[in-house]
Amino acid sequence: MSEEEKLLPPVPHVYPEGCFFKTPADIAGKKVTVMGLGLNGGGEATVRFLLRHGAYVTVTDMKSAKDLDETIQSIEKDRSLDKTHLTYHLDGHIIEDFSEADVVIKNPGVKYDGNKYLAAARAIETDLSLFLQFTTAPIIAVTGSKGKSSTVSAIYYGLKKAGFKAFLGGNITVSPLTFLDQTSGTTPVVLELSSWQLADLRGRKLLKPHIAIITKIVPDHQNFYHSMLSYVADKKLIYADQTKDDYTILDFDDDPAADGGTLISNWGNIFAKETKAKVFRYSKFRLPDGVMGVWQDRTGNGIARLPTELLSSHSRNHGKETDTIMKSLVVPGKHMRLNVLNAALVLDIMGVAPSQIVDIVGSWTGIEHRLEFFHEWKWWSNPNSSNTLKIRFYNDSAATVPEAAAEATQAFREPVILICGGTDKGLDLSPIANTVSSMCKIRPSAIFLLAGSATDKIVTQLAEKNIHFFGPYPDLDKLLTSLKVEIESKKGIFGQKIVVFSPGATSFGMFKNEFDRGNQFKEKVKEIFVQEKRPVVKSGR
Repeated sequence: MSEEEKLLPPVPHVYPEGCFFKTPADIAGKKVTVMGLGLNGGGEATVRFLLRHGAYVTVTDMKSAKDLDETIQSIEKDRSLDKTHLTYHLDGHIIEDFSEADVVIKNPGVKYDGNKYLAAARAIETDLSLFLQFTTAPIIAVTGSKGKSSTVSAIYYGLKKAGFKAFLGGNITVSPLTFLDQTSGTTPVVLELSSWQLADLRGRKLLKPHIAIITKIVPDHQNFYHSMLSYVADKKLIYADQTKDDYTILDFDDDPAADGGTLISNWGNIFAKETKAKVFRYSKFRLPDGVMGVWQDRTGNGIARLPTELLSSHSRNHGKETDTIMKSLVVPGKHMRLNVLNAALVLDIMGVAPSQIVDIVGSWTGIEHRLEFFHEWKWWSNPNSSNTLKIRFYNDSAATVPEAAAEATQAFREPVILICGGTDKGLDLSPIANTVSSMCKIRPSAIFLLAGSATDKIVTQLAEKNIHFFGPYPDLDKLLTSLKVEIESKKGIFGQKIVVFSPGATSFGMFKNEFDRGNQFKEKVKEIFVQEKRPVVKSGR
């Protein structure tokens, strides 16, 4: 192999077309190995599904029984499952569990490249490939680097409010196998898809979404991928098997952060040239004449321009070029408005009336771990004064890339106290330091850092810009205690302050995942910032 060839990324693995099982009835009596039980529900849902359909299931995981106890107990306590068909091989893998199984169901976080266990498998599937093989439901699929979870949640909320019997699953920690039996050709299913989940579908021709959305693309998971191009190649799989009767919704705005060393400033343009589906674009600014899609006007309202044939099919050909489909929102943040606008566009495509869409998306309150308001703490610095300092806490733990943390600081009208930091995953962390500098409109009033390998880089970047910060702290207890002391030391301050926990990094080592991280943050805040009664001062008479 030449030196040039060594620099090229490996050729991605391509799976056989279709699925090992043609129907759920084919599962009965098969020997199936589930690789990765995990704690987020995906592995557990797969085990339950396979047992209910008569498979002989072996569960293998690198974690111990103690680490997986919560999931194991959940399965063991379910009397409807035939546990005589279930075997656990934990604390590592055994090659025979792969070579002797009829099929292996892999966890999407496990790389195929260089994995000797997967290489020994006769066939490999995922919970997603099983679902897509068995369901007849119309699929609305969403991928991207930022805003996936918010977008799918807003779409799902909107469909339910509009009267659809809809379902939500995928990377949002709900396996679609849990609701497979309830789906039909008239029940739209909204799927959040990570790049890893999409990679596991390469070649299968199972994913044919009626509507596909790619949210903002920025460098991500560069500790997993060999290059930005490899990362984006997996994202492209979301529209690979769409047809001219489907829809692809893509970014229209240029974004330097999309580069990742590729000299590409707008991935949406690349995707638009490749997809066979009808293309809609989304933008923060008015789209050029002739370009179909959605944008935000100067007031922040969402405007949609749809082709005449789509309007006619919805009995809405009223002679207008555009419709307003989004106005005021409950959730904060400009980037969140774009996610909700895409959800509104999906409702528009699905035939919901514009006036109804405005009311529906306007009532959506957001989702857990995404700029989630969860606690308010009032403090009186002077018992003799009526002035109160209100501290509002927001959990944005799902912000695992630096661009998301940077945007969280700009989501409010006033400067925020930013809590960030975590584990490095090979990304450029400069957006966080740049946000704190004078480059941004709203600068954080203070920064508190949680320890981690990514934090070490952030510290260096902040120091280079002579920006003051607190920490890094080894855990949330010490960080939040220090934050409270700092707040209480500021005599005479009143009004309102915003505290946002937006790590901009992953959570390996200190937490199980970003959801565990967010839950622990909320628990610790409520424990440390307990609301006390206002001090009563006697008049002295």
